[in-house]
Amino acid sequence: MSNLAAARPDEDAVALAARVEAFVREQIIPYESDARRDSHGPLDSLVAEMRDKARAAGLLTPHIRADGSHLSQRATARVLQASGLSPLGPLALNTAAPDEGNMLLLGSVATAAQKAHFLAPMVAGNARSAFLMTEPAAEGGAGSDPSMLQTVAVQQGDEWVISGRKAFATGFAGAKIAIIMARTDDGSGGIAATMFLVDLPDPAIRIDRIPHTIDSSMPGGHAIVTIDGLRVPVANILGEPHAGFKYAQVRLSPARLSHCMRWLGSAMRAQEIASNYACRREAFGKKLVDHEGVGFMLAENLIDLKQAELMIDWCADVLDGGSLGTVESSMAKVAVSEALYRVADRCIQVMGGTGVSGDTVVEQIFREIRAFRIYDGPTEVHKWSLAKKIKRDHARTDRHSA
Repeated sequence: MSNLAAARPDEDAVALAARVEAFVREQIIPYESDARRDSHGPLDSLVAEMRDKARAAGLLTPHIRADGSHLSQRATARVLQASGLSPLGPLALNTAAPDEGNMLLLGSVATAAQKAHFLAPMVAGNARSAFLMTEPAAEGGAGSDPSMLQTVAVQQGDEWVISGRKAFATGFAGAKIAIIMARTDDGSGGIAATMFLVDLPDPAIRIDRIPHTIDSSMPGGHAIVTIDGLRVPVANILGEPHAGFKYAQVRLSPARLSHCMRWLGSAMRAQEIASNYACRREAFGKKLVDHEGVGFMLAENLIDLKQAELMIDWCADVLDGGSLGTVESSMAKVAVSEALYRVADRCIQVMGGTGVSGDTVVEQIFREIRAFRIYDGPTEVHKWSLAKKIKRDHARTDRHSA
């Protein structure tokens, strides 16, 4: 078998993705006009109803097999892309962030007892989760630079006591599980962090506010919370103490890539809608698609969509090969988020006034993908990281050539 053939998703994964696509198109897209939502996203009652349908169809949490193992990243790409054809699809199928990334992390690091208590309800679609790392920028807290972490955890006997502030806690309102990343002292004098598993709600964690954001597909929004003397048993440490930054790397690259997968599906849907509009709408004596300015925008979209798909597959193969894929996932995140933003923007432009209205889902897809350019690392942070790699590689080459 050639390397190319080996890299392709297997027939079972292709068939699964086809089932997911049919389910999203037939069962979930009609919910896009459902009024059960607030400014942050669908209400939990709507999510539960959609998940019941996914469960009945045998498609809930499709990227995790019955034995708890995960599909390959290449196979996951097909499934998550299909789920992303609607902004509601990932919620309905339980492939949405932050739950998808949190499930991957717990599946890789958690103890058997932690998996039974925290992971199982997430996989079953009965509990949403939140990942609390980011902190308020106005207070100098951690964001793209995790070394700025200010939330502190101190061990007191068989418990750890956590205090601090967190921002952009996606999905926190209504979540039943949280992973909290806090600064801890490993005795080295350096910067260390530990991850803690927490049942929600807990009176020691209060929501200060949930700011309005450009996106509107996340139940619970992106909360700012205060953690005041939260007590967590030693048994609820995720992995080893002081190894939080290492475990963050386990989650980081696949989470970046799964964002790309889901939003590729959404951008493809926007292209479908814009193409249909251009092929039906007439202006200046002919169909819009026959005007070169419009036809070329849609053609450029096809190119960007295919390039995004290929970048995702390339990075997925790197991860499937056992690498952390830090560099590759940065490259994919930049290339895909920027390409999909161009696609969504052109779709809006092609559709004119209809495009900027709420009459189709294209307007929402544009907003969501604009936020995607920030989430899991802004484009500029990834480019800066890649530039540092270039400098390191150059230094090594200089030494060897001296």
